[in-house]
Amino acid sequence: MVKAKSDLIAQDLASKIRHQQFKHGEFLPGENQLAELYGSSRETVRKALEQLTSLGLIQKIKGKGSIVLNLEKYSFPISGISSFAELNKSLGMNAKTELLTYQKLPDLPPIFKEHFPEQKKQAGIYLERLRLINDEPEVLDCDYLFNPPVEKLPKEEAKKSIYAYLENKLGFDISYATKTITVEKINNDLQQKLQLDDQLAVLIASRNFLADTTLFQLTLSFHNPQKFKFIDFARRQKIKL
Repeated sequence: MVKAKSDLIAQDLASKIRHQQFKHGEFLPGENQLAELYGSSRETVRKALEQLTSLGLIQKIKGKGSIVLNLEKYSFPISGISSFAELNKSLGMNAKTELLTYQKLPDLPPIFKEHFPEQKKQAGIYLERLRLINDEPEVLDCDYLFNPPVEKLPKEEAKKSIYAYLENKLGFDISYATKTITVEKINNDLQQKLQLDDQLAVLIASRNFLADTTLFQLTLSFHNPQKFKFIDFARRQKIKL
């Protein structure tokens, strides 16, 4: 799947904002300047800026342009659907991933049955991936990918970006997710993997869906509570009554 030019422009501008090439309180170059800079039309630039507006990275001010908003550099967006590889690239984190577990199973592991008790028996691929930032463990992602629809996932792809493989190689249309955030007591194994002083961790439990509403993935994402910060961005949507 080839990315649209507006997506590439948005990604590049987001990276520049995260690296403070455009600091909060400053205005981005105008649409004409950006169109010339990226060799594109103003309409393409406008679409890219709309993406940044939706993400809360900029605010358009009539007659002045697009001003960069003040957001935390390493705040993980909870309400969006992004792979860790995408976040690493866009947020400029010095991050890497260690694949700890890769198993093809006939049914969900016990930890998933505990957190998703309504889920029926189904075969799938179980992954555990440790996310390190500046060589320190911060997140442990446990994923269960249902088969079907995920009939294969090369181990090398699991070490990189699952979503890049599913979308670009298998043509999946990943659309939305439902998420629950809790603070829970974890077992000794998870505590050691995250190198925590005690057995409390922030857990984000996600059900991830394709555009046709097919549930294709369950995720249990355990975060170090001392480094976890929940910052969301909400933009007012006016509804005519």
